[in-house]
Amino acid sequence: MVRPIGALVGLGFVAALIFSLVGTIISAVSEPTPETAAHWVEEHRVEKHVSFSFDGPLGKYDRQQLQRGYQVYSEVCSACHSMKLVAFRDLEAIGFSPAQVKAIAKSKDVPSLNPDTGEPSTRKGLPSDYFPSPFPNDIAARAANNNAVPPDQSLLAKAREGGPHYIYELLTGYQEQPAELLKHFPDAKTPEGLHYNPYFPNLNLAMAPPLAADGQVTYAPGNPKPTVDQMAKDVAAFLMWAAEPKLEQRHRTGWAAVIFLLVGTGFAYFSYKGIWADKKAKRAAAA
Repeated sequence: MVRPIGALVGLGFVAALIFSLVGTIISAVSEPTPETAAHWVEEHRVEKHVSFSFDGPLGKYDRQQLQRGYQVYSEVCSACHSMKLVAFRDLEAIGFSPAQVKAIAKSKDVPSLNPDTGEPSTRKGLPSDYFPSPFPNDIAARAANNNAVPPDQSLLAKAREGGPHYIYELLTGYQEQPAELLKHFPDAKTPEGLHYNPYFPNLNLAMAPPLAADGQVTYAPGNPKPTVDQMAKDVAAFLMWAAEPKLEQRHRTGWAAVIFLLVGTGFAYFSYKGIWADKKAKRAAAA
């Protein structure tokens, strides 16, 4: 008696699922989802193509580019964005000497406590300190950024789809809102105080264009010209390194594992052939 009831219950669930699926398909065909401004922009925007030295399974970081990217972050992005998971001493991995790291840390003021009074204070940074936040708390951050809290950039390149490619597109994508968009979607006009960017999911950012003009950052002699495009590439590469500093080691480990597995597979195959060769010969002779 229990089994027939269980079978009927199961059939009921299956019938309900089929009915729901059919209803969804009918609704999608008869009442298609109306196009939104975001969909229209995605269909009409020009895709930006950029390549980095660390792309692909053999990719490696360009230390000079990472140093330029740190300079862009330090002189532009750090005014609003923190990198609380990166310590000054980590910069040695991108080619800065210990003396340079010590000087960089000393040039920054980090939060501390007055040893005499216990009151909040600041002190000169040490290589072991982490990058300080530009704001004491989220309330201050919102007050300075049109009620938006700038995201921490430590893991930004891994937290956003597209990673450094998305960051590059965003930094170079600010533009005037197309009249054609407003013609189709009058309500999509960028609100006062926000900035239109077709590469941002919501289309409108509270952040003004951080890289506003060529030469905003002065690179050392021997480096590429600091155009907006170049600065965006460099800081995107630096943020990728900050989010995944062990990328090169991971690539080397992956290739070592692949080679080990290939060699192991070859040994296993020849061992198999050696062990079973005589048995196959005896079986063939017996047949």
